[in-house]
Amino acid sequence: MASKSSSTNNNGASICSVTSHFLKLSILSISIIFLFFFIAYTNHPTNQTPFQLYEDPQFPQNSIKVYVADIPRSLNYGLLEKYWSLEGDSRLGSEPDNEIRSTQSWKKLNFPPYPENPLIKQYSAEYWIMGDLMTSQEQRTRSFAKRVFDPIDADVVFVPFFGTLSAEMQLGMAKGAFRKKVGNEDYDRQRQMVDFVKSTDAWKRSGGRDHVFVLTDPVALWHVRSEIASAILLVVDFGGWYKVDSKSSSNSSASSSSMIEHTQVSLLKDVIVPYTYLLPRLSLLAAENGKRPTLLYFKGAKHRHRGGLVREKLWDMLIKEPEVIMEEGFPNATGKEQSITGMRTSEFCLHPAGDTPTSCRLFDAIESLCIPVIVSDNIELPFEGMIDYSQFSVFVAVSDALQPNWLVRHLRSYSLQQKRIFRENLGRVQPVFEFDNGKPSGIGPIPHDGAVNYIWRKVHQKLPLIKEAIVRERRKPKGVSIPLRCHCT
Repeated sequence: MASKSSSTNNNGASICSVTSHFLKLSILSISIIFLFFFIAYTNHPTNQTPFQLYEDPQFPQNSIKVYVADIPRSLNYGLLEKYWSLEGDSRLGSEPDNEIRSTQSWKKLNFPPYPENPLIKQYSAEYWIMGDLMTSQEQRTRSFAKRVFDPIDADVVFVPFFGTLSAEMQLGMAKGAFRKKVGNEDYDRQRQMVDFVKSTDAWKRSGGRDHVFVLTDPVALWHVRSEIASAILLVVDFGGWYKVDSKSSSNSSASSSSMIEHTQVSLLKDVIVPYTYLLPRLSLLAAENGKRPTLLYFKGAKHRHRGGLVREKLWDMLIKEPEVIMEEGFPNATGKEQSITGMRTSEFCLHPAGDTPTSCRLFDAIESLCIPVIVSDNIELPFEGMIDYSQFSVFVAVSDALQPNWLVRHLRSYSLQQKRIFRENLGRVQPVFEFDNGKPSGIGPIPHDGAVNYIWRKVHQKLPLIKEAIVRERRKPKGVSIPLRCHCT
């Protein structure tokens, strides 16, 4: 009996041992499979790190002190009054503004609205920044900037010249005079503004390095750029701002001849700001109920200059691809409705360079939750360092995009889950590019997490370097100049 019992116990122990090994192997196998999928998931660009909009979720209030240069009203809000007093504007996209003129509703406001013409509206940062600073301090509880009324107390001096409006009015009235100085009202206004600002003690103390100018329109302040090059410039990109130094180009040294010398703009002192988007925002909830049968969408002008030549090549390659829509379009009412439909029914929206590396189209895509496909090797983007664009955009090198069938094949490789994550991140980042505070005059509290606050936070980041440059300038002996160099990052 003892022998039989021992045998039974040994058999039971063996069975338990086999079962134990089986369970261990099963757990190990499951762990390996889980680890494999976890690594694969976390290695995808959209899942490397949790999505963050900014470094510090709590904006410190009134953290940069801003003095508003006391230039004549005729150079900002007076320009708006002059614009609305015009009998009409025959340029493309001006229909909404002509309607406002016909009702004369703008006359009821102390501060006129900004034009709705998309050629002008897309560059309206100057209007919303000024609107925030003109708001009473007790209402500016959500503003990163604190307005001060003595330049001695200021970190920066904001120059409220509406350069876009000045330039676009000249182009509308007498385009042939735009590059000239005689008979050019825009030039006269630029000259008046610069002469006034450079005569102030604030400019003389810093050489203008702590002054802030808005030059979002590529043609704004065309005649005086070299005179304000030392200042902090708010621009949508650096397209057309670099030039090859002629002396370096004539040098036989290969390294010198290929060197580009910056004379006006630099990421170290200037701030890239967003275009004002033109299409209405689409919420994530609304997007979930809509279908997106189109793979890739683009609407705009096919023929562009400079970097826009790539656009023409992409157009010819993609026009016959299934599930791809390439439309020639213009910023009028019909074109706007087409863009709304096209972007909201497409998975991806193409963003190739045009005359400049960027365009308003990128921000319209973000507001439409259409994943941007950026084909622009020299692009600079707003608020980088605070926002990681790779979490909601696809970046493609021009050399890859121009390979036959490469781009469409690449976009089709993204899974439904990856595209869903992209769109969720787009929904989170939409407020960052919001300028409009919902007030017809632009005066009033601004969005806490909107574009104006992000711009001032970016300017705030530049202050240590700006202050160092001012101190270095002061210690120079009279008549000594510092050579211009390329300060690239």
